[in-house]
Amino acid sequence: MPGRETPLVTGEIYHVLNRGIASQTIFPNRQHFQRALKIMRYYQMTRPPLRYSYFTALPFSARQEKLKELNVKPDHLVEILCYCFMPNHFHFLLKQIADSGISIYLSKFSNSYTRYYNTRHNRIGPLLQGKFKSVLVENEAQLIHLSRYIHLNPYSSSIVKSLKDLSGYEFSSLTEYLGIDDNNFCHKDMILSYFKKRDSYRDFVFEQAYSQRELDIIKHNTLEVL
Repeated sequence: MPGRETPLVTGEIYHVLNRGIASQTIFPNRQHFQRALKIMRYYQMTRPPLRYSYFTALPFSARQEKLKELNVKPDHLVEILCYCFMPNHFHFLLKQIADSGISIYLSKFSNSYTRYYNTRHNRIGPLLQGKFKSVLVENEAQLIHLSRYIHLNPYSSSIVKSLKDLSGYEFSSLTEYLGIDDNNFCHKDMILSYFKKRDSYRDFVFEQAYSQRELDIIKHNTLEVL
């Protein structure tokens, strides 16, 4: 992956995204989404014990033992605040914990998933656009609005048709934020601290749903014309 012109700063939060080359579908089914989720979680560690494809080949008990050892003293490249996987792209909201952590993390994630995809589809070559995009989060308002934008992506892109379906979209961190599942994978406290309760965050996200969908449709139609 090409180097970045402006290094990302440790301790800062960034909205990070990338998509398939020529916007091609990179997560064609549930199995591919689930693999991406597992890789995303695995490579946030600074020193994973094995390449993920080798790790998955271990017996279940051996995998659990290795993860237990790592969790005694967690040492991460990044903290994942929220995420969303879409058929042809993904969004992460990341806090960089180690120097060059985001770049290393995205490189490991992208390389691992590309190897998996290429093996499954008998292809060679890159899958994702070369250099991921990143936007520095400069204030609290931007932070919470970005989390809403990321979580609304499946609805605004019409991948799901209703807000009820959005609440159950299993390839984003929204279900975790709403307490629908008990996963404590994401570092949610920073964003949820601005809301009295989870329902308040849900209302904050949902109140913008229709407007964001309309803007997405306008943007898409404009690009079609151009």
